[in-house]
Amino acid sequence: MRIKKLPENVIKLIAAGEVIDSFTAVVRELVENSLDAKADRIVIYLYPELWSIQVADNGEGIAEEDLPLTIQPHTTSKIFQAADLNNIHTLGFRGEALHSIAQFSTITIASRTKEGNGWAIKAEGGKIVQSYPHPMALGTIVTVNDLFANTPVRRQVNPPFKKQLKKIQMLLGEFALCHPHVTWQLLVNKRLVLAISGGDSPKKIFPQLVSSFRDSDLQFLEKIIKTPPENFSRLKLVAGLPDRLSRPRPDWVKIGINGRVVKCPELETAIYDSYHHTLERDRFPVAFVDLRIPPYLVDWNRHPAKAEIYLDNISFWQQIIQDSLAEIFKLTSNNISQRYFNRKLEDNILKVAENRVVYSLGEKGYFKPEGEKTKEDTKGLIKLKAVAQVRNTYIVAEYEEGIWLIEQHIAHERVLYEKFKENWEIVPLETQIILKDLQERQVEQLENIGLEVENFGTNLWAVRSIPKALLSRKDCVEALLELSQGGDLDDAIRAVACRTAIRNGQKLSLKQMQQLIDDWIKTKNPHTCPHGRPIYLPLEESSLFRYFRRHWVLGISHGITEKSPSNSFSRHEEITE
Repeated sequence: MRIKKLPENVIKLIAAGEVIDSFTAVVRELVENSLDAKADRIVIYLYPELWSIQVADNGEGIAEEDLPLTIQPHTTSKIFQAADLNNIHTLGFRGEALHSIAQFSTITIASRTKEGNGWAIKAEGGKIVQSYPHPMALGTIVTVNDLFANTPVRRQVNPPFKKQLKKIQMLLGEFALCHPHVTWQLLVNKRLVLAISGGDSPKKIFPQLVSSFRDSDLQFLEKIIKTPPENFSRLKLVAGLPDRLSRPRPDWVKIGINGRVVKCPELETAIYDSYHHTLERDRFPVAFVDLRIPPYLVDWNRHPAKAEIYLDNISFWQQIIQDSLAEIFKLTSNNISQRYFNRKLEDNILKVAENRVVYSLGEKGYFKPEGEKTKEDTKGLIKLKAVAQVRNTYIVAEYEEGIWLIEQHIAHERVLYEKFKENWEIVPLETQIILKDLQERQVEQLENIGLEVENFGTNLWAVRSIPKALLSRKDCVEALLELSQGGDLDDAIRAVACRTAIRNGQKLSLKQMQQLIDDWIKTKNPHTCPHGRPIYLPLEESSLFRYFRRHWVLGISHGITEKSPSNSFSRHEEITE
């Protein structure tokens, strides 16, 4: 579309002008223009000592007659009337980026469209000083020299370049997640500092941004969503499996809306809530949500850098994200955690479980009466068959691709935690329980989680109600003292689940093991216990073959199978090839 100057009534509706105050701001605006031009290869050159930046792309280019308009204020090809502000399909729309950059630098814009020849303009202080032919390939090259030379104070207040470079790398990484098909290069003084190869999914971008992110630790989900009233949206979600990937700080939960990563605390909270009690203490999730939604549901006209938005019907999108994460957390054949058998795991595989606290089943036990069947839908879930118990701690289960070790206590803890979350009951006691020497904060804590506590004399308190899960237990006093130590209701539920779960060291029958497995794989977050510890260790068939150095056709050396004349490779050979 041709570049035109915006009408005055539209200019007045634009909330804020572009703020060009750093290398990062210049790179952001030029890269957004390249993406709007449908480029799939973008190269950024930085020369910090010279205060110079160049961005080259292979996009659609700018027509020769439009080049002089690019540095004029409020000129754009992206919107033309007030109604367009509610229907923005591009990253930029204000028509001020190149104008603002041109005010603080010497700028050269060279471009070529599919129909025309290459042409360039050069401007100083916002005024064109040269216009000339410029033979080049399809696309645009914008070169910014002597940035802020006419405003030395901006150079003085600019952050150190190392800090800006880190921000630029993060910025390009976020754009790469939203536009995974684009290939990126960032060079500083002609030295390559960042290279991102394009792919068909944002999942392919993650390992290129952080070396510790592995493809096998991530799951990808894509779906079409019906958006009221009669539209459709697309969701792409990349999430780290909670038992495989996490961060020491909350720096890798990102929300992309229509091609740009934005700050959206409500949607970020939905992600953190979904990971609640699936990670270890002081660990945080890795997740990226890319939403492509009808433009009229997003108000970009809020922040100069478009980093903050207004999103219509925020609760709807929160639920969509949480439902999508629940799909990822299910134990299906497509998203189970892949662990390869190695010497370190071999040395630790039969160790007693980490938590050595003694747990008990209670008088009635956990297992359902014979003949009772569950009603939960198991469609799409993996099939596991219990075959043995090791050290009365680990359940060995057979899977179509190998064998699994499942730690019985924490698997049961996950089952009970989710059960209690859905149906948490406080019931009255027929005989009150007397506690002594409680501090005031402990009494308040018991009351905060819904228990009825009354003073019963000097340093004595009578507890008249209790969580139903503890009702038939013999260690109620110890359990109540544990609950009085602090935390919210969710922490109390977790503590009760931990205390009432099957203990490590208890012998189980095959039927009991199978029932526990069946209940566990139906949970919402089966990868980890509520404390964030991994529940299972899969030993995949291909990994076992490698460990035992099975480089020949499986079974032939033992006379078990024969090569088929129609297929010269066994299943094992197909895997290793």
